[in-house]
Amino acid sequence: MEFMTDPTKSAVIVSEPMRELMQKVERVALTHCAVLISGETGSGKEIVARALHYFSVRSAKAWIDVNCGALPEHLVESELFGYEKGAFSGAEAAKPGFFEMATGGCLFLDEIGELASRTQVKLLRVLDGTPYYRLGGVRKVSVDVRIIAATNRDLEEAIRMGEFRSDLYYRLNQYHLRVPPLRERLEDILPLAYHFLNVNFPGMVIAEDVIDALENYNWPGNVRELRNVISAAAMNAENNQINMRDLPTDIAEKTAVSSDSDNSQLSDMERRVIVETLAKFNGHQQKTAESLGISRRTLSRKLKSYSILA
Repeated sequence: MEFMTDPTKSAVIVSEPMRELMQKVERVALTHCAVLISGETGSGKEIVARALHYFSVRSAKAWIDVNCGALPEHLVESELFGYEKGAFSGAEAAKPGFFEMATGGCLFLDEIGELASRTQVKLLRVLDGTPYYRLGGVRKVSVDVRIIAATNRDLEEAIRMGEFRSDLYYRLNQYHLRVPPLRERLEDILPLAYHFLNVNFPGMVIAEDVIDALENYNWPGNVRELRNVISAAAMNAENNQINMRDLPTDIAEKTAVSSDSDNSQLSDMERRVIVETLAKFNGHQQKTAESLGISRRTLSRKLKSYSILA
């Protein structure tokens, strides 16, 4: 059983998409509705879930997190709902399930899309407030638990494929939060990189061309991949600075190709597109960069090189 400390103190929230997300988190946290969090692997769904609990009226109560994908199928039911002594071979003592452990607080069901159909049925009944029996039990158990679920799967597609129950989906999805992937929040990349450095490599700096490389990479593994890249690069670095040679080959090579075109003079067409897009967004550089598919730093550099903006 775990009691919550402020998860936002260990989070980096700089970009507009993440600030908007956290504003939604603080509002919905004050309700009692179930929340479904979607997002790519490594994007930060658990931090959002923990923030929901921290800002809720249940924050002083238990927080129980369960990775549904990591539970063996034959143990899911006993782990969620508990069991009595002698319920099966090896059950030498009674054990409360995760629902009982979380009563009054919050139960976080991570990777909810990995639950087997048989377990989905039983979970739905409990979520509807129906008392249940422990395995081998003769006394019904009632719980008061807030459910937060998370998934990196498209559950609507899973429903169409017959892999996820629609009634369970609608019960979990009373409110939906989407965590944007790292490529949609470029402003978070540099602060996150320094956050990871400060944990184990305080005082280390990142070279300017490396910053460009990080901001122009697609990050399929999101924040988790960035953390691993920064940690590995820091261990490779000399003289307390991360340089291009310290990055993984795929990131460095992609940037080398981009740099060749950056070093050449922008074509009139490219310059015109940038100016028109900037005007479309009333001079808002972040929205312009996102529309053009480049980082804000890259956009700023191009604008300065053409004296469009100081």
